[in-house]
This record gives sequence, structure tokens and C-alpha cells, in this order.
Amino acid sequence: MKGFFRSISLKAAVVDFASQWQEDTPHRWPILGVAMACTFAVFMLFIPDSQRAALPRPEVDYITTFAPDRSDAEIIASNCANQAFKDELEARLAERAELRRDMYRALGRATFVDVDEAVAEAEAEQEAAREASGALTEEELAAEQARSVEEYCASAAGSAAVDAR
Repeated sequence: MKGFFRSISLKAAVVDFASQWQEDTPHRWPILGVAMACTFAVFMLFIPDSQRAALPRPEVDYITTFAPDRSDAEIIASNCANQAFKDELEARLAERAELRRDMYRALGRATFVDVDEAVAEAEAEQEAAREASGALTEEELAAEQARSVEEYCASAAGSAAVDAR
């Protein structure tokens, strides 16, 4: 057996293939196609069928932070409490933003910048942009939202009183 493999040379096989391929024969492409198809078929015979088991259905864990049997009144009361917390947080953020603006104004005055003119110019630009877009002012929008939240919580409290009877 060792003698058989000694007489086989990869370099000689490649040179032989190249010389045969360069000859202009009319059946070169069909023979190549049949050879490739036969090679593919032989390889497919040796590849075993995969034995795949059906994947088990995933188990879904629902994470809930609220009791599933809450009444509508409890849900609305929770929403109103969360809205009050959100309003308080926004008020704090607005207060800090105003403090920051005051600090920048003080810095501007310390560096001899005309702060009042810059503030008036920025407000004029904001007003012009607001008028161009037709949007409500921040105060009008806040009043509208506060009114709707108050109405929601008041109607919820009224419906909770009706539910309690």
C-alpha cells in the first residue's frame, strides 16, 4: 500500500489537470458539470440525516409589579399618585434649571456680557418659533395638562365613591 501512495504526486495531478483543461474539447463543460454533480451526490450519501428533536416550548415568566386583581379605582389612584410624583419631580427640575440660568447670568455679568440683552433676544427667538409653529406656550400647555390630570383624578375619585357604595 505504501508503494501506491509513493507514486501519487499532487503536483503531477495538478499539472495533468491543467493540461487537460487547456485543450479545446467540445465536451469540457458538460463533463465538469457531471463530475461536480457526482461528487456532490457521493458526499450527500455520506452525510447522515440530522436527528433533531423538536425544541420544547419556552416557558414564559411574566414579571408583574402590580396585583393582578386590582380594581379600576386602585389603578386610577395609583396613576394619580404617580402623576403627583412626576409633577413634583418636574418642579424640582425646573427649579434647578432656573438656578443654573441664574448662575450663568451671574457668570455673564462677571465677564461683562450684556446678559439682559441676550435673554431678551433668546426669548424673542423662542416666541417667534412658537408663533410660527402655532404651538401652545409652555404655560398654556402646563395648564392644559394640569387641568386634564385634575379632571381625571377627580372623575376617578367620583367613580371610586360610586363603586364603594
